[in-house]
Amino acid sequence: MKIDDVRGMTPDQLNENLLNLKKEQFNLRFQRATGQLEKTHRVDEVRKAIARIQTVLRAKQAQA
Repeated sequence: MKIDDVRGMTPDQLNENLLNLKKEQFNLRFQRATGQLEKTHRVDEVRKAIARIQTVLRAKQAQA
């Protein structure tokens, strides 16, 4: 997910996307703990995407 895509979303879309990413992060952590995780790089990608969304949400809240 690119930062330009995130900036173009509405706060409702960002919150929905954030919720989905947090669920995925939980599932990935669970898979890693049980040894079933194949795409280990996905953990870092999801973590960084969550940080991007949270940063943009804070900026939009401060702007309002």
